[in-house]
Amino acid sequence: MHKRGIVQLLTFVLASLAAPAGMAQQGTYPSKPVMVIIPIAPGSVSETEGRIHMTKLSENLRQQFVIDFKAGAGGMIGSAYVAKAPPDGYTLMLVSASYSLIALRPGDLPFDRLNAFAPVSLLSKRWGMMMVHPSMPSTAAEFVAYVKANPDKVNYGSSGQGSQQHLTGAWMSVINNMRMTYVHYKGAGPIVPDLLAGRVHLTPMTLTSALPYIKQGKLKSIGLANLERSPAFPDIPTLAEQGWKDFEYSSWLGVVAPAKTPAAVVNLLSAELARGVKSPDIIKRLSDETHLVGSTPEQFGRHVGIETERWRKLMKETGIVLEE
Repeated sequence: MHKRGIVQLLTFVLASLAAPAGMAQQGTYPSKPVMVIIPIAPGSVSETEGRIHMTKLSENLRQQFVIDFKAGAGGMIGSAYVAKAPPDGYTLMLVSASYSLIALRPGDLPFDRLNAFAPVSLLSKRWGMMMVHPSMPSTAAEFVAYVKANPDKVNYGSSGQGSQQHLTGAWMSVINNMRMTYVHYKGAGPIVPDLLAGRVHLTPMTLTSALPYIKQGKLKSIGLANLERSPAFPDIPTLAEQGWKDFEYSSWLGVVAPAKTPAAVVNLLSAELARGVKSPDIIKRLSDETHLVGSTPEQFGRHVGIETERWRKLMKETGIVLEE
């Protein structure tokens, strides 16, 4: 055989032998368990709902998606861990609406706040309501009129200076040209007892948390804080349809990966998560509490970008500064 032919034959044989070994080494994603970081302490909505989505993902991809917690520093410890993880799809992070504030945090962060993560999917938006003490007006228009007639006398309970709840209250004030007094708590839990007692007059709550108080007549709602009505409670109007243009306060849940995670992996995860939220068992368990979404990476990225720019503009207009 001609020398050139022998070389070509050997090259072909070696390539044939190497191909299966290379494919086996690369594997089909996921070929091992995937760690899913929650950057806050156990017991949150992110955990309870997140476990449902990750269980479905484990079933569909036949590999374990294991939740782990890395809390502290307002979520920055877990976020830094994921930002520095290998971008191979085996470390993910469940994020909530506070994720939109990362780019606006003061001081230095241990990762690139603008380019550290790749969006995967917006899983859901939790149905929310703007809840008031029974002594307050019952509709959005009546409430705005009351606040304008009583400037600085209506107390708005928030879960902390610069929190999403605080920013939402400021957004309410700006779009309605009214003035409220902001009472900041260390977390959302202590607000409800003071709302029940009338020490604060208004705060956002999730629909499922609010309903027992509404049924007992202890609190009432001036409207749903989502852009769409809840299919489970279609008679509750949104604040947007009552005239608060584009107003939306929703505690959402999403998934991100380290930046530079291969697009094929990100797209696979996004597609599987979108398939999961359409499954009958997840709809049955979550649809009363959440608006199930299951977005593309591009849609999720736009969602975060819109929220970040909204808060950036509001902070500039009001002088609100996020806590470090």
